[in-house]
Amino acid sequence: MALDQNALNSLRIERNAAPPTSTPQKGKYAVIALIATALLGGAGWWLFADQPFEVELTQATSARTGGAATVLDASGYVVARRQATVSAKVTGKVAEVFIEEGMRVNEGQILATLDASTGSRQLELSRQQAMAARADLAQVRVRLAEAQRAARRGEQLRADKLISEAEFDTLQSSVAALQAQLDALQSQTGVAEANVQVQQQNISDLTVRAPFAGVVISKDAQPGEMISPISAGGGFTRTGIATIVDMDSREIEVDVNEAFINRVNDEQKTEAVLDAYPEWTIPSHVISIVPTADRQKATVRVRIGFDQLDPRILPDMGAKVRFLDPASPTQATAARSSVELPSSAVFSADGKHYVWRVSDNTLERVAVSTGNEHGGLIEILSGVNASDSVVIQPTEKLQDGGRIKVKSQ
Repeated sequence: MALDQNALNSLRIERNAAPPTSTPQKGKYAVIALIATALLGGAGWWLFADQPFEVELTQATSARTGGAATVLDASGYVVARRQATVSAKVTGKVAEVFIEEGMRVNEGQILATLDASTGSRQLELSRQQAMAARADLAQVRVRLAEAQRAARRGEQLRADKLISEAEFDTLQSSVAALQAQLDALQSQTGVAEANVQVQQQNISDLTVRAPFAGVVISKDAQPGEMISPISAGGGFTRTGIATIVDMDSREIEVDVNEAFINRVNDEQKTEAVLDAYPEWTIPSHVISIVPTADRQKATVRVRIGFDQLDPRILPDMGAKVRFLDPASPTQATAARSSVELPSSAVFSADGKHYVWRVSDNTLERVAVSTGNEHGGLIEILSGVNASDSVVIQPTEKLQDGGRIKVKSQ
């Protein structure tokens, strides 16, 4: 039986043939699956790993401890005990102003002048009136001297029986009349001369001078404006030229709750911190306790003096004052600079104290050294500087390097 050659060829195996490959559709599905897995993983990481933590922040504030314990804290403002808005004694138009804000002036220095044209004419008139009165006085004196000589001659003639008594009485009456006229003119001359002095004073009052040495903090009038020592003329009349402050009289006034006024004593040592310079602690002391209370606020006003004045201390600046305990030793411990934070901002881990400090909305765990704790505040001796932002009431979810979002109030 003959073999079919074609059938045999169909059964032959080609050993050099390429192995079968997967279909294009299967490869496409695999790529799509990989991309989807990557996208889901990235979304999960963004949602859970990089989600910002919502926190509340506070700022570290300066503190200075070690010399004496604090028995009371109070807030107030820097004031100047000697401050004046300077005005003219008379109503007039401003001619010249010689000062500007920030200028230091001496006592008696000219600040401004008012228009003196009317006053100068009145002064000249009063001088002319005084001159006329003095001329009349001189004329009457001459006539009186002549009448007195005639009376003396008449007295001799009467003794010699050359004139009658009536004629002698007439001579004496003339002397008495001229003497009375002289006395009246002397009084009138005194009045005229006094009027000259008044007009000179009026001219002097048109020059506004500094009542004491100080610094000009406000320039309130310009040349050409009307000024009056009393409020007049509505908004078109000024009541002052400038406001001057005696910078040597700067102090702090604080209101102390009357329930704690027993902790304050005269000459008690204090420490002041200006809101403008929170890292600068200023030694100060109690000047006096004003002996009255405000029934509306239930407070007592206390005056605080600076141990040493500084140009950075300006009137109306806000200040915080710490009243130091006089019974606490002042030499036992050297004073140390530190900051204060709410006690809730500090947490413990591994036997150490930490805070979460925030910079550029990023968390940083910082180890700190703590000191005294009082009134809900804890003293931080190292690790945190004044004005650093710190998380209040941190949770275990916070992570070093994590992003934060401040809670809305």
